[in-house]
Amino acid sequence: MVPPAEIARRRLSRLTHHISTLPIVVLMPHSRCNCRCVMCDIWKANRAGQELSVEDLAPHVEALQRLHVRRVVLSGGEALMHPNLWALCALLKDLGVQITLLSTGLLLQRHAPGVVRWCDDVTVSLDGSRDVHDSIRNIPRAYDRLAAGVAALKALRPSMRITARCVLQRRNYLDLPNIVAAAHALGLDQISFLSADLSSTAFNRPTGWGEERVADVALDADEVAAFRGIVETTIQSARADFASGFIAEDPDKLRRLPRYYAAVNDDGDFPPVVCNAPWVSTVVEADGSVRPCFFHRTLGNIRERPLDQILNAPDAVAFRRRLDVRQDPICRRCVCTLQLGSRTPV
Repeated sequence: MVPPAEIARRRLSRLTHHISTLPIVVLMPHSRCNCRCVMCDIWKANRAGQELSVEDLAPHVEALQRLHVRRVVLSGGEALMHPNLWALCALLKDLGVQITLLSTGLLLQRHAPGVVRWCDDVTVSLDGSRDVHDSIRNIPRAYDRLAAGVAALKALRPSMRITARCVLQRRNYLDLPNIVAAAHALGLDQISFLSADLSSTAFNRPTGWGEERVADVALDADEVAAFRGIVETTIQSARADFASGFIAEDPDKLRRLPRYYAAVNDDGDFPPVVCNAPWVSTVVEADGSVRPCFFHRTLGNIRERPLDQILNAPDAVAFRRRLDVRQDPICRRCVCTLQLGSRTPV
């Protein structure tokens, strides 16, 4: 349960646009990645890899306490490529926060003891059944390495919650029923689905994608029609998985995915967005840049000012005050929203 004082702080943040509490901080400890995914460009910056150090984070411990941070999500790039990740985790654990690791899964088996010791839960990337997953990741045996990593974690801590996130796009939308089956076969606790980000400058895409790259990942009109049929078939065949929560989305949310790709083709509107990420979370990138979410502009850098001062600077407060997620062009096309309610546990 969320304590009443925390609920009151969240409401105050939303009313005043001054961050009184920050339940979630997303850290990108390391900018490099060990996959070559077709729908992501993070790996293209590998030669210029950056990372957050203990020395970068230590000055912000008091700010994290003042902001009442409850969960830190280790994102990336691949966080497990960081040479001193567990030292960062030790610093965070002293604050009493929960730690979620987002991972490609390739290094989970090697680092299983550390993951089990320092992380509370893990979310892995799953892009399809074995051959489809390996093709999208552009890494030989990526699926098998993911499977070995999940098995290693479960062997050390059977109760550890391990979920998967799947980006559905041109190269795997036909595999949707098999992806659900693969999630079961891997012994995962849940799987969620989202569309590919086609329009933002996030994930090492400072100028966005051109039409050719978008067309390589997006679905065309005929594929959207086929995708709608596959979604409906999956809703019927996986009724038990929706009912149990094994599939995180309810059927209507899953139907948003073909609707999103239809809108990319100028066929209808993008699904309406409900999100309060800039009021309840922040993203700290490997170079120290602070963003209100993955997709909006940088607000400052933790190597220059304390985190709470960055988030509550006049320009940051003004940004949140002006932001209407229903109308903002970045938000309207967003594929990765967060809606943390007063009754939602963190």
